This record gives sequence, structure tokens and C-alpha cells, in this order.
Amino acid sequence: MQNASHLLMIKPLHFGFNEQTATNNFFQNNVAGNHQQKALQEFDAFVHLLESNKISVTIIDDNKDAITPDAIFPNNWISFEKENGIFLYPMFAINRRFERDEKIINQIKQLFSIKKITNLSFFEKENKFLEGTGSMVMDRVNKIAYACISPRTNIEVLNQFCNLANYTSCIFTSTDKNSKEIYHTNVMMCIADKFVVICLDSIKNEEQRNKVVASFQQTNHEIIDISFEQMNHFAGNMLEVRNRDEEVFLVMSSRALISLNGPQLAQINKYDKIIAPTISTIETVGGGGVRCMLAEVFLPEL
Repeated sequence: MQNASHLLMIKPLHFGFNEQTATNNFFQNNVAGNHQQKALQEFDAFVHLLESNKISVTIIDDNKDAITPDAIFPNNWISFEKENGIFLYPMFAINRRFERDEKIINQIKQLFSIKKITNLSFFEKENKFLEGTGSMVMDRVNKIAYACISPRTNIEVLNQFCNLANYTSCIFTSTDKNSKEIYHTNVMMCIADKFVVICLDSIKNEEQRNKVVASFQQTNHEIIDISFEQMNHFAGNMLEVRNRDEEVFLVMSSRALISLNGPQLAQINKYDKIIAPTISTIETVGGGGVRCMLAEVFLPEL
């Protein structure tokens, strides 16, 4: 199944601007001040919105023993695959590696049935990275991992994941309007069950762009093309989820929602209801959106 009915979120304890990730995440802004309290308010309101729509959420506290300003974005270091258990991923920034906390993993083990844990973090010793479902946007039904190559998404590690998880890869290069590499694939695209939201203009190589479009056509995904400006408002950073009544939602930020035009919204509303929390501090300072805050759990509960 493409969309998960259970989500993992990490409650932040040390949220703030991360200098170590700002080298290639151009969505971050070094705004003066302490942003922890505001981020926590946005986090709690987001959780409430999900739960009020009957979406199951497991919340685990951040690691209190390490300074982890990006811990609110767990989908980069861990993923939960129905047939393959847990994957742990190699992280670009040194201070993000502390997010792979054994205490958090042990709490997850108490909640879900886990067949195995595959730890790819050894690639960090070779300076090769693959930051989970930030680096890969997964078509789980057709077992395709879409990935734009960047300092945070290494082809060798991607191929290792695909071999282990029985996926095929669709690799391309994606750049912003200033021709800078896009650091995470989930910034510029989102795959839902019946459609895909993507900034096709960011794939400047025509052959690669045609390959990606052909793949969507072969898998019967309706394409919703967004502009660079919409991408910069996190309109590519969305996630489709299910609730306990099997209703399907597309989760995006209020900032992303406002950026969409009428025809684009009509395309989405054919398939999904929309949930749109306001997370302006998290987006502006942290450089990540709602999709980054949600780790999908495709594991049975204990």
C-alpha cells in the first residue's frame, strides 16, 4: 500500500538553525532568536490536527543527551518497510547522526513488530549518504525509488538500499532556479497512490525528465506540475496518509496550500482531502516541511 495509516513523530527538545546542514539546504534561514518554543507549539498543533482526523500518531521525545536541532525531521534517519523491517540511514551532518538514538529505537521496538533492522550508517565512514525518505521518494506499490543525486544522496548507497528492499531506482539531477542542486528529492516531488506532485522544471536534462515522466505514465500516476516558486513554498514536500476509517489525506503546510492554484487543487481534491497545518517557524528556520516531520510506519503494532 502506498500510504501509511500510522506515523512516527519526534517531539523536539533542541530545535534551531543547523549550521552543519545549511551548506546545502538553501531553505534554511538563520533567523535570530530561540525558536524552540514556537517550533514546539507548531509541532503540538500539527499532532492535534492529525489526531482530530483520526490519523494514528506515535510521539517520541527527542534525545535529551545530545544537541539535535533537526530531530523534528525523523524520516531522514529511519524508515519502516512492511517486508523488510527498519532501515537506518547514513547522515550528511555529524550532529544529525545523534538522532539515530538507541533509546528511541528501543521504544519503537516496544510498539511494533520488527522482523529485522538494516543499518546502512557504516557508509558515513566513506562520506557516502542516503537520508531516508528525504533522499528517496518511494512508489511503494510499484517498488520504485525516485532520487535526485546530491551530496546527501549517493548512488552506491541508493543501489544498496534498492537491492536489499527489492526496489528499482529512477535517478536524475534536480536543481533550483539558481541552478543549485536540490538537497532532498522530497523537496521537489511527492508520490501519492493515484498522482504525483513534482517540479518538472527542476529536472533540466530533457532525457532524464522524459524518463521520469514516462515512469509516472507507466504506473498510471496523474502528474501535477508545480513551479519553482511553489516548490520554494514547500508545495513538493507533501505526504499522503490514511486514517483509521480508511479515508485518504494529503498533508501539506498552510504555506504550500496557499501557493497552489485552482486547477492544481482540483486535481488533488479528486483523490484526497487536504490537511494543512501552519509550521512557518519549522519551515523557515529548519528548512524542512510537513513531509520531513512524518516517518511512515508500515509495521504491525504489537
